[in-house]
Amino acid sequence: MNFTRWSARFPGTQRRAAARTEHAAAQAKRGEGSVPAARGGRADPGADRSAPTADGGPADPTVSGTGSTPARRTGVPVAVPSLDELSVREVIGRLPALVALVHGPDHHVAYVNDAYTAGFGARTPGAPAHEALPELGDLGLLPLLDQVQRSGKPRTAKNRTAPGGTSTYTVTCTPVDFPKPKPKPKPKPKTQPKPGSESESDSETESEAGTEAEAHTGVLIHLADVTDHAEAVERLRASERRQREAAVTLQRSLLPQELEQPDDLRVAATYQPGGTEAAVGGDWYDVITLGAGRTALVIGDVMGRGVRAAAVMGQLRTAVRAYARLDLPPHEVLQLLDGLAAEIDASQIATCVYAVHDPSEGLLAYASAGHLPILVRDEDGTVRRAADPTGPPLGTGGWLHTSGTIALGPGSTAVLYTDGLVERRGEDIDEGVAALERALSGAQGTPAVICDRLMRALGVDADHDDDVAVMVLQQPARTGADAELFHNAALELLGGIEAAPRARAFAQGVLASWRFPVELCDLGVLAASELVANSLQHGTPPMRLRLRRTDRRLIIEVTDGDDHLPRRRRAEPADETGRGISIVATIASAWGSRRTPGGGKAVWCEFALPDK
Repeated sequence: MNFTRWSARFPGTQRRAAARTEHAAAQAKRGEGSVPAARGGRADPGADRSAPTADGGPADPTVSGTGSTPARRTGVPVAVPSLDELSVREVIGRLPALVALVHGPDHHVAYVNDAYTAGFGARTPGAPAHEALPELGDLGLLPLLDQVQRSGKPRTAKNRTAPGGTSTYTVTCTPVDFPKPKPKPKPKPKTQPKPGSESESDSETESEAGTEAEAHTGVLIHLADVTDHAEAVERLRASERRQREAAVTLQRSLLPQELEQPDDLRVAATYQPGGTEAAVGGDWYDVITLGAGRTALVIGDVMGRGVRAAAVMGQLRTAVRAYARLDLPPHEVLQLLDGLAAEIDASQIATCVYAVHDPSEGLLAYASAGHLPILVRDEDGTVRRAADPTGPPLGTGGWLHTSGTIALGPGSTAVLYTDGLVERRGEDIDEGVAALERALSGAQGTPAVICDRLMRALGVDADHDDDVAVMVLQQPARTGADAELFHNAALELLGGIEAAPRARAFAQGVLASWRFPVELCDLGVLAASELVANSLQHGTPPMRLRLRRTDRRLIIEVTDGDDHLPRRRRAEPADETGRGISIVATIASAWGSRRTPGGGKAVWCEFALPDK
């Protein structure tokens, strides 16, 4: 098909052709004496363009006096061809973008420009696109051509990679109309049709109308090379992936690789980083055994993203473990963390819950710094919320934190979590906490199973837009032979020094009833005697001796009303006192002391049970 013929049907081309006809007629009327319009610097070949005018200048303003200096150097504008004089073939042929034109239902090739030929090779006009332009099929554009031709609306496909992966294109397909051939005169029918009947020629004309309309519509395909842009985007994405992988690696390396498992609790935790489009946050959790059967549990969230948030999280987690060794009440631990968080980075704040489980009391003592409430499900399925007391996040300063308690009896399950589990855009966070309560009320199984079920119930998956940390702890309800491995016994120490022999006799009888080996019974009685003697000498009433056994250890603890903590010291040979704590530290597996919430102190030691 002649490109000049269908180019006249481009939008505006007919108007330009009419304008050129009118322009030529006007020039003819001007006569020979008129000055023709400048067309690319062309003039009358018979005129002397260097002849001076009345003012001494050259006759043609586009030529200097010597004829050697271009007109643009003298500041005189150079005449350019008008838009009407430009050929569509010339314009499209010189475009740096790849351009192809197809027409008809099968998208026969009508034209490809030089850039297209240079990019994909020469193409044979007239052949269908799926044969002559196989690269369009590789780019997935053939269905797009059908869609554009049917709808009559342009479509754009971004970042399509050519075969071999060498170039990337953004492709725009625009519908165009081809000129229709002039209809040939139809021969008159030999017989006149009856009135009201339809002639065969009329029916053929109508049936061919749709086919003819489709045959004279086409699609202009414009491929812009965006390889450099695509490569830059891919480099940026690769850099972001490396940074994310580094942050995730750092985050996971700072989290506990294996949780400590206390004697009286079953604990499981999980961490899910945000999706690939989300930066890694600073969620963390930890389990710390404190001795005497008590366990510290902590979960927190640094309000930031990336490697910096993970680094701050690591520092806070390390500090929590150090402060936990001091066996301080939960609110005092948060008070120390508050000051440390401000020193690490004043622009970073963090939320945190620090809780301590005491199996002897059946309580979970906790303090919260701007964190979400702990949820506890009782054995009957009732869910309770530990909402108070809660202070501001760590790093804000100027706040005195306080501790609270919530019961955690046999058969109970507690959940500590970060906001990524329950916070959703466009929803109040209380709705998320309520949804977690409903999910927890029906969750059964081990702590690890409950973690997975809560994550699924709250819609957390690999594409979640925020980090999530969840910790589940259970206080098992032991019965039968398992229950025989866990016992408690306590004696109130009344009176003066006469309480010491009663304490020794009590310890001897209890340890014998628990069927400990003789050597362990003797060591336990000695440790109980020394701790009671130390309390009677340095402490104040009320005093109590408490013995506790688990499946792994024997715990001996003495409490009194004085808050002065004992310390181990070296006794001189002439000293009659000061050796009690040293004796306990020598014979026991571990020992320690702490202040009790109601005032006073507790001094304890523990012995590891032999493996059976």
